[in-house]
Amino acid sequence: MAITPQTLDFLFENRLQNSKEWFHAHKTAYEELVLHPLEDLVCALQPVMQQIDPKLIIEPKVTRSISRIYRDTRYSKDKSLYRDNMWLIFIRDKKLYEGLPGFYFDFSQQGFSYGCGYYQASADTMACLREMILRKEPPFQEALRAYERQSVFELDGDCYKRSRYPEYPENIRQWLDRKNIGFNRDSQDFGLLFSDQLAAKLAEDFLLLKPLYEFLLLVESRRERG
Repeated sequence: MAITPQTLDFLFENRLQNSKEWFHAHKTAYEELVLHPLEDLVCALQPVMQQIDPKLIIEPKVTRSISRIYRDTRYSKDKSLYRDNMWLIFIRDKKLYEGLPGFYFDFSQQGFSYGCGYYQASADTMACLREMILRKEPPFQEALRAYERQSVFELDGDCYKRSRYPEYPENIRQWLDRKNIGFNRDSQDFGLLFSDQLAAKLAEDFLLLKPLYEFLLLVESRRERG
């Protein structure tokens, strides 16, 4: 079952109604239009995600690999009850591994994005990453080559306003000057979003990120060792 224009229509209308009563009256539509397509997508991606990292959680369940439709409004000025976007996330168990990178796919009426990275990398993680870059360690050189070989994803994450490493080439500075780091693709190709080829495309592109994900895991292991 694929994501459809009706999936986006439901998310938009549900956010607009902003009503628990309306949502529960249309829960069957939520399950058919939103939940079931995402469950199918998780299942379709499971083999390649396990190939990338057998320790990733890949479960077609809400709060595991599928986002909740309810918004957490505790710390937000926006008290809307429901989100108009949904996402998948594939990450190791947070109870066992804290703050690790993961893979994601997010979609809304504005389009969709997918990639690999951190929700928020720790300062220690970024310091360790920079240290490996400045030492010109082979794992970073391999990650850099993997990134520059592909043309699907772009480096993502907030940067410092002023470079701290102006003496380095641009392709190295764009790693060194990050406060957070990830590899992201944004798309408004709704034909692909609504296609039964979506899972195959995501799987193909996620494989491009495998060496970059493995580099981030190495950074984390170095950080943990201090």
